[in-house]
Amino acid sequence: MLGSLLTFLLVGLVALVVLGVGLAVVGALFGIAIGIASFLLFKVAPIVLVGYVVVRLLRPRRKQISAEDRKWLES
Repeated sequence: MLGSLLTFLLVGLVALVVLGVGLAVVGALFGIAIGIASFLLFKVAPIVLVGYVVVRLLRPRRKQISAEDRKWLES
């Protein structure tokens, strides 16, 4: 009887330790994922957005010619 109680105690203790380590690993992974996501969202994305806007504003514009001008150029 005492042996089975000690066995249950040890199995419960091992289960708690394994559960604690598992939850710590999951928490660390979530922390790393949230850290990377916040870095990309608040540090990288604004720089990329500004670069995109600057490139869109500075690119050369293509002038559209009218159908009459195109017909005159092709003749």
